[in-house]
Amino acid sequence: MNGFYLINKKAGVTSSWVTQEVKRKFGYKKVGHLGTLDPMAQGLLILAVNRATKFSSLFLDSNKSYEAEITLGIQTNTNDAEGEVILRSRVTSSEDEIKRGILSFLGESMQVPPVYSALKFKGKPLYKHAREGNKIHKEARVITIYKIDQIDINLPIISLRIECSKGTYIRSIARDLGNKLNCGAYLSNLKRVSQHNFDIQSAKVIEDISKDDLIPLEEPFTYLDSIQLPEIHFQPFINGVGVDIDIQNDDLIRVFGPDGVFVAIGKKTSHGFKHEYLV
Repeated sequence: MNGFYLINKKAGVTSSWVTQEVKRKFGYKKVGHLGTLDPMAQGLLILAVNRATKFSSLFLDSNKSYEAEITLGIQTNTNDAEGEVILRSRVTSSEDEIKRGILSFLGESMQVPPVYSALKFKGKPLYKHAREGNKIHKEARVITIYKIDQIDINLPIISLRIECSKGTYIRSIARDLGNKLNCGAYLSNLKRVSQHNFDIQSAKVIEDISKDDLIPLEEPFTYLDSIQLPEIHFQPFINGVGVDIDIQNDDLIRVFGPDGVFVAIGKKTSHGFKHEYLV
């Protein structure tokens, strides 16, 4: 069986724990999550099963949306609710100033990842280095915030919904907002509500998941054009050889074999039509 599960992860467990629990529950050979949620975070966690793991980068590179709660006037060493408080400060900004500060994150910017994160340095996650007293500071990375709405200010708590590019840390948004307002801030709650073309409404808690909930491998990619390969081109294509087929665009295309079975996602190249992701 190959495909995807949409899990509504509860707060307090790791993404890896959810992955291993599904693997154990159904006896799958291979299961991987497609975008880590911190233990304190809840919401949509997409799991790939068996050959679906080959398509993971299409999800990891996709945009995500979150419902976030930020608490002003307190800063923690992890920038979230799991850390130790390192600063308390009075919030003196008006609601208009706070809203302007929030909306200033819209668009493309450079973001410094948290020192407590799953990013790796010398093969080890940054949070492990930090817990050992060796805080590694990664260089700022380009991120894009596409949309911020549903802003609700009830000081010291701010609630909002944010749509962002891959690699965005909402904890860093909270940290940087606190710096902008000169009062400190931390991420006090986080829920992922969408990723790729899936949303939280379609997800189930791990206790309610069954094998019947496995989404077929090709279903997330129905927005792509498709092509059915003739028998003459099928085996060379599977073997990685570029085949001479008239393709009108440079986009990714779903590929079906002569029997109508989904076999790959391909793309036109200078060496012919080749697979980018093979089932």
